[in-house]
Amino acid sequence: MVRRSFTAVLEKNTTFTSDFSTEPYEAGWAAEARWFIRVLEMEGSETVLRVTPQISPDGLFWCEEGSAPLLISKPGLYSFALREFGHWLRLDARLAGAGAQVKVLIYLALKE
Repeated sequence: MVRRSFTAVLEKNTTFTSDFSTEPYEAGWAAEARWFIRVLEMEGSETVLRVTPQISPDGLFWCEEGSAPLLISKPGLYSFALREFGHWLRLDARLAGAGAQVKVLIYLALKE
């Protein structure tokens, strides 16, 4: 039996200069989720991108999923997995540092 899977590109070469959240994504059919955050560029002094997964029962009201935040301080590819997350997923990202700016690609890979 082949398991159903899907990868959504939520941000593509997007530059951020302040905090942001990804668009909500309905994933109730999936048993596994894996986020991929590809940081292409980081500018500013002591720039840190703090990424936290969030969950929601309806895509309107959000809470943190419970995993430790991912702290990113240099360009590269980063990833983390989620299970037992309910129906809706998004990432909350906090950008810190003087003149902080990041250019990212963010993917959500889902598998039943």
